[in-house]
Amino acid sequence: MYKPVNVIPYGHQDITDEDIEAVVKVLKSDFLTQGEMVPIFELALSDYTNAKYAVATNSGTSALHIACIALGLEKGKSLWTTPISFVASANCGLYCGANVDFVDIDHKTWNIDIDKLVTKLEVADRENKLPYILVVVHFAGLPCDMERIKLLSKKYKFLIVEDACHALGGSYKNNRIGSCSYSDITVFSFHPVKSITTGEGGMATTNDKSLADTMRLLRSHGITRDINKNNKQEQLWHYEQIYLGFNYRMTDIQAALGITQLKKLNNFVIKRNQIADTYHSSLSHLNLQLPYRDNQYYSAQHLFIVRIQLNNINRKHYEVFNYLRDHNIGVNLHYIPIYKQPYYKSIGYRELDFPESESYYSEAITLPMFPELKNEEIKYIVSTLEKALK
Repeated sequence: MYKPVNVIPYGHQDITDEDIEAVVKVLKSDFLTQGEMVPIFELALSDYTNAKYAVATNSGTSALHIACIALGLEKGKSLWTTPISFVASANCGLYCGANVDFVDIDHKTWNIDIDKLVTKLEVADRENKLPYILVVVHFAGLPCDMERIKLLSKKYKFLIVEDACHALGGSYKNNRIGSCSYSDITVFSFHPVKSITTGEGGMATTNDKSLADTMRLLRSHGITRDINKNNKQEQLWHYEQIYLGFNYRMTDIQAALGITQLKKLNNFVIKRNQIADTYHSSLSHLNLQLPYRDNQYYSAQHLFIVRIQLNNINRKHYEVFNYLRDHNIGVNLHYIPIYKQPYYKSIGYRELDFPESESYYSEAITLPMFPELKNEEIKYIVSTLEKALK
């Protein structure tokens, strides 16, 4: 029987000679940064997502940060998101001096529980504590029910940022994630384990030119050299700092890789969905809750997470996890609830009213998922997990 010599990682980039050649070409060119490749990548992604504008950054985290600033998040305002996400989904609010609060996840989709969101909004409305921004996380690549969230935003007057760092290549009701059909800004990540990679990198899409212009300034120190803005035509060296910005720029090296990776995105996501299909058919008889599926949602399948039905087996959560790790399967856990992090505890966050997040955390394991995962590796993962649950 097949047994891996090396650890099978939970995620892995797929880099080809075409990718390498594109990067080398930039390395041999005159511009390693602030050349033509970043605008080309931005245009390619806006075309792919059907958004009017795209703004490249050096990470998904920095894209979230400047999205919040561009939308006007500040001290005295609130950002809501879900606890089962990477900390960046909440940190972007703290960066702006805003209050951060959480809405529990749904027991089926593991995305935001919209019924609980409705209840929380009703209470917040009575107490005059409504959120200014809702960061909607498309967890593991599965889109949220954006149409329903958009209707709530109109009623309660909050702005929407889609944290789609897991979801590039996915779609909701035939709208590609990133089109901003139901949101103000969508944010992507290009970390090596994501749908495509630029090494590190991110992108924000929007249909609002003003927001796009502001984010472009914010990613580059808040500085403009646009003579139409600064009206200093006689001084060609002139520049002006308009905002307190940051150095969040993507390099041309990263953008060149992103351009070639984007050409392969659809195939990557198809392969991920094929692997997910195999997992579903192979694991359905085990004591597991498998990821939610619905024809209205096309998941990017960034992660394949299972929840162990611990009441039906004789092993504990960590014992199953350790068994898989001991057998060279690089499982992971996405994620520890954000409010459990020491920093969040130190500033007053407590484990109050998030029972589904707590339950999820006590049961979840992330299995390997990436386009080049081999059939023999999938079979090994399934058989090993089956033994781990006995």
